[in-house]
Amino acid sequence: MLNVPKLPLVLFIQTLLVSPAFASEQSESKGFVEDANGSILFRTGFIDRDKKNVAPGVDTRSSVQSAIVNLDSGFTQGTVGFGAGVVGDFSFKLGDNKHSGNQMVPRDSNGNPYDQWTRGGGYVKARVSNTTLVYGTQVLDIPVLASNTARMVPEYFTGTLLTSHEIKNLEVIAGEFTKDQMSDQIATDQNHLKRAYVWGAKYKFNDQFNASYYGLDSKDKLQRHYADLNYKLPLSDKSSLTYDLSGYHTKWDRDAATSSSKPDVDLSKRSNNIWAFSTTYNQGAHSVMLAYQQSTGNTGYAYGENADGFQSIYLPNSYLSDFNGRGEKSAQVQYNLDFATYGIPGLSWTSAYVYGWDINTVTDNNAKEREFFNQLKYTVQSGFAKGVNLRVRNSIYRTDHAYSSDYYMPSTNEWRIFLDIPVKLF
Repeated sequence: MLNVPKLPLVLFIQTLLVSPAFASEQSESKGFVEDANGSILFRTGFIDRDKKNVAPGVDTRSSVQSAIVNLDSGFTQGTVGFGAGVVGDFSFKLGDNKHSGNQMVPRDSNGNPYDQWTRGGGYVKARVSNTTLVYGTQVLDIPVLASNTARMVPEYFTGTLLTSHEIKNLEVIAGEFTKDQMSDQIATDQNHLKRAYVWGAKYKFNDQFNASYYGLDSKDKLQRHYADLNYKLPLSDKSSLTYDLSGYHTKWDRDAATSSSKPDVDLSKRSNNIWAFSTTYNQGAHSVMLAYQQSTGNTGYAYGENADGFQSIYLPNSYLSDFNGRGEKSAQVQYNLDFATYGIPGLSWTSAYVYGWDINTVTDNNAKEREFFNQLKYTVQSGFAKGVNLRVRNSIYRTDHAYSSDYYMPSTNEWRIFLDIPVKLF
């Protein structure tokens, strides 16, 4: 019988045996140098968390300047194409950062923030037809193993990832990773990832409907599965209704970390199911989303503790809080406004309110949390500053004492300000 890690290989071999339904990407390669591209993203970032109703001195605040480098070659010509690349970042703190602690600034063995730091690595790649294999340092965008990109610099994973597009509208992935470097870590495997296998597929049935499934098996830590169904119903030229159903099933191994299990839970039987359904109505510049999310099982949906990606929660009720406590139910209303219709292309506004209830803690089976979120984004559309992006977001988060003291963060007011200036090298 096939075990889980072997499944991706079988899926990959099957896709290669099927004749491609469209032109080969490799046959269109122009060359190692000719298709190369390189860029530097200069990012200035600030995060401030004002924690309420706790002892003085626990607030966290960080200001950092970073340069994020991405150098990627093309593929050599021929049946099999080869290439290479580099990803990395150089950063330095702005100010003393004595109150750092937002996954922004790494600290030394004495707990002092670094003045400056450098991270990153290289990778090699090969391509046959429409299938690409990459080995080395990578930034992952997989629902079950996702790199944190919401801080100054990305979370890096080291390993192998195979991506295949041999069948039109179908993407199949399979991978194995052995290192995880968080955004505020200097060591390349400070999270001590043993071995993580990932696999999955995404299929676009038509312009309205697509579906995906992804799996993860992290050695001695957990097994996780994710599925998503998305359907967009056009109502007119300027309006649509989108339905999305997504969810995770997770089972933890005995020695794995979880964030909200009760002391009497059998360590060999910890599991969680979390799912969400959202409906988004779009009318021109305006869109409104309603979402319901629910978590069940004898622990909450924990992620990041087991080197399973600090952004691995692809669910709608996720802002400063992820509303993923044990037994938690949550509902959200979100409003988006695109100012392009009003003569300001590149400017957008998002407001959301999320309310969570029935959180099962050690002392309370009906703990609550709530968050009011606002974000303003602007991207320059033309001219010498084209691509420059400014993001300003604010969260007002409040929670019951039973939830914050037993498991989670205290009531917090947070500001995040990020200015991105991209520079294309070639």
